[in-house]
Amino acid sequence: MQGAQRQRLHRHRQPGAVAGDQELEAQRLFGEPDYLLRVVAADLAAYQRLYDERLATLPGVQRLTSTLVMKHVVKDRPLPAR
Repeated sequence: MQGAQRQRLHRHRQPGAVAGDQELEAQRLFGEPDYLLRVVAADLAAYQRLYDERLATLPGVQRLTSTLVMKHVVKDRPLPAR
């Protein structure tokens, strides 16, 4: 993502703005990639539609990388109390 496009997206970022109700979490990262989205889809066909129709068409997106979860080993463990 190029500088001006990145700044515009970051300034106007609202929850669900990228993937609607399929967007569970969005994080701005240091380095590459610029953003990490955690999304949910009913099945692979639904994910393919999300990828093709929403994610790949976002302005400034130059590359997308996907990783699918095979199995949850530890899920949503709370942070340790101090």
